Amino acid sequence: MSTLLNSGCAQAQTVSSVCDDSAFLAAQRTFENGGGREDLPVHVCGRVVAVSSRAKHTRSGWHGYFYVDVGSGVSIRIVSDLDEMNAPEWPWVAKGDQAEIVGRYYYDAPRRQGIDWTHHGTGRHWGMPGYVVVNGTKYQ
Repeated sequence: MSTLLNSGCAQAQTVSSVCDDSAFLAAQRTFENGGGREDLPVHVCGRVVAVSSRAKHTRSGWHGYFYVDVGSGVSIRIVSDLDEMNAPEWPWVAKGDQAEIVGRYYYDAPRRQGIDWTHHGTGRHWGMPGYVVVNGTKYQ
C-alpha cells in the first residue's frame, strides 16, 4: 500500500499492481464531466505515440515529455522529472515503444492534464513513488 497526501492530511491509497487503462479512462471521463479534481494514483500502459526530443527546464528542474496511447482514442502526456530519475540522457523513450507508467494523474483542464511523479521520490503533497517501464527497462 502506498500513502498519498490529500488536502493536507494523509490518506492511504493504492494503485493497481498491473496496468489498468480502463480505470484511468473512467477517472478521466469523470474529471472531464466536472466531477472530482484531486490528483489520483494511476497505473497505465500503452504504445508511445509522440516524444519531445528536447528536455525542458521548469521551475522544478529538467523534464522529459512523451505521450502514450491508453486506448479508446486517448493519449496522455507523461512527465518525467529527469533530475530525480535514474535514467540515461533524454530521450530514453521513442515513438513505437511499449511503456508502463505509475504516477500521479493531474487534471487542470481538457488540454492541461497528464501523469507526473513518475520517479522514485515523494514530496510534501505526494507520497507515492512512481516509475516508467520502457520495453522492459524500468526507470525510476
